[in-house]
Amino acid sequence: MERRAFLNMSGGAMAAMMMPFGRAIAADELIKPVEVKFKKMLADTALTAATQAGASYCDVRIGRYLNQFITTRDLNIENVTNTESAGVGVRVIANGAYGFAATSDMSPDGVAGAARQAVAIAKANSKLQAAGVVLAPTPGVGEVSWATPIKKDWRTVPIKDKADLLITANKGALESGASFIQSLLFQVNQQKYFASTDGSYIDQDLHRLWVPFFATAVDKATGKFRSRSDLGTPVGMGYEYLDGRKEDKIKAAGGVATLYGRSYDLVEDAKAAGRQAKEKLTAKSVEPGKYDLVLSPEHMWLTIHESVGHPTELDRVLGYEANFAGTSFATLDKQQSKKFKYGSDLVNIEADKTIPGSLGAVGYDDEGVKCKHWDLIKDGILVNYQATRDQVAVIGEKESHGCSYADSWSNVQFQRMPNVSLKPGKKKITPDELVKDVKKGIYIVGAGSFSIDQQRYNFQFGGQMFYEIKDGKIGQMLEDVAYQSNTQEFWNACTAMCDERDWRMGGSFFDGKGQPMQVSAVSHGSSTSRFNGINVINTARKIG
Repeated sequence: MERRAFLNMSGGAMAAMMMPFGRAIAADELIKPVEVKFKKMLADTALTAATQAGASYCDVRIGRYLNQFITTRDLNIENVTNTESAGVGVRVIANGAYGFAATSDMSPDGVAGAARQAVAIAKANSKLQAAGVVLAPTPGVGEVSWATPIKKDWRTVPIKDKADLLITANKGALESGASFIQSLLFQVNQQKYFASTDGSYIDQDLHRLWVPFFATAVDKATGKFRSRSDLGTPVGMGYEYLDGRKEDKIKAAGGVATLYGRSYDLVEDAKAAGRQAKEKLTAKSVEPGKYDLVLSPEHMWLTIHESVGHPTELDRVLGYEANFAGTSFATLDKQQSKKFKYGSDLVNIEADKTIPGSLGAVGYDDEGVKCKHWDLIKDGILVNYQATRDQVAVIGEKESHGCSYADSWSNVQFQRMPNVSLKPGKKKITPDELVKDVKKGIYIVGAGSFSIDQQRYNFQFGGQMFYEIKDGKIGQMLEDVAYQSNTQEFWNACTAMCDERDWRMGGSFFDGKGQPMQVSAVSHGSSTSRFNGINVINTARKIG
């Protein structure tokens, strides 16, 4: 699921997406642990049952997925929900084919039964499969653990404190100009245990957090309304992210918005949202034409996600996957030529599942592969893709990239997007310095609507806030802005970017893929970047 669809969902529907197959529980049940000794016993039971039934390979994922979802509207609390989902998924290879089965019966008999069922499914699949599955070798790591480095566990923070924070933010937005506002708090803890016949027993404890809000200002005389949503990014951090420490503030170009690095001041952002939503009611409608675009990281993450993240998923390139995002124009011949210009020489885009605080940061993926980083685009050239153990041989590699993921113990793991980010510029450039060379341009903040074709090539992107750039200075607010290009032309139009001081992440909590659909969380980083000569259209509806 992409952000555009997410914005149109009700609070109840969003809670359902966050908590697949979960049962409602009391808040104090969230912090009760499951012993590693018990999980290892279940895993060994499944591994033994699978190999005795004829599996040549088996992996077991024991998952406990905890969520807390709080939603408010204006000065009222609408909903507080705690859920738990727990069970075991078993994937095997037998007779060269995959088989998968899952169970919520976390007893030795239950997991052994699931393992035998997975083997039976694999043997049935093998009768219809021309070639056998070949996994890239992954050495067993023995018994290891990894945890999101958090300072404050959201499960220990009183619900009242969280609700008070949301209501305080809402109050600030309403007093600053918003007519109404909805704010939400998503909190996730995934306790994931992986074991395989390769000899790995991996225990991981993952935490994620997101505080989206949607502020709207209404002109009662005309009925016109405009909105501004949060600029805070979803993160792989603890509740300390909401401390909003002043020393973590980063000033955006022209002082348009105050943004945050290691922490997020929700109340200050909500106040700014109220002012800016009201200001948008009287903003000048853009004149269509060619502009130099200066794009903030809070906008860039979605453009990276759609025009680089999805088209470099190897299963899309090969045509194995087309749900939700189509296939890809970035075909194997382009990568194998070693000269396909995806972007200008300045464009270096990296896949990375190790960035602290990112949504995609884990120690090991759902195939037991240690996570890492690798280049997708280097000096503008397409050099690699995102691939799992059963895919890397297609591109001549011997080691998985470590980007296999399942959103639940009940679903089979498959290739999912890691963090995909634009590296910062090498020259020391601030956002204001980036703007100085622009004679006619637009500065865009925040992610908005988008449209992109089924090969991830031709696209159109909007945003949240737009400001005129004239003779090197940021000026008045604009409205009704969207830019159009194709992926290759756009990235080749990249002429400058700020350095690492301005680099920060955005991301998606609900990236959808597959059928049946699974969702994953992924971050995308960049610094403020400039793209010259991009076509801008006016999106205002003409009535009459």
